[in-house]
Amino acid sequence: MTSRTTNQADVIPLRPLPTAAADPAPQDLSRGLPREPLWRDLVGEVLRRERRSQGRTLKDVSEASRISMAYLSEVERGRKEASSEVLAAAAQALGLSLADVLALAGERLVSLAAARTRSRSRSLGAAGGHRSVRTTGPVGATGPAGPMGGVLLAA
Repeated sequence: MTSRTTNQADVIPLRPLPTAAADPAPQDLSRGLPREPLWRDLVGEVLRRERRSQGRTLKDVSEASRISMAYLSEVERGRKEASSEVLAAAAQALGLSLADVLALAGERLVSLAAARTRSRSRSLGAAGGHRSVRTTGPVGATGPAGPMGGVLLAA
């Protein structure tokens, strides 16, 4: 037994590895629903989309941000969880602020979550499942959510 084999650990991925390189909405195979995306995937998607929309190469942004080209590529593909310093440097190289990148990633997360909720609603409705829905609002307020509209919570 070599020292190399003794230092290797069994790695069990938290999520299955993607089968397709460009899978826009990976599925949660246990329920047939789109799985919830990872933050690093969303941020990488934003960085890559912005870089490409500017017609810039990975090498160009890598040099401007002082991030290695290999690491920046890994971040864009969602393979690496970049620090806030790295994200800020990449954003600045693209003429954006860190807040811009995070806001764009947040918008994408919200849209994917809404699509996931719609898919879940359709699958529950088709299966005859029941959903428990309640609204919040001031106690004793008129209407289901009170005069201010309230928040709809679904279980």
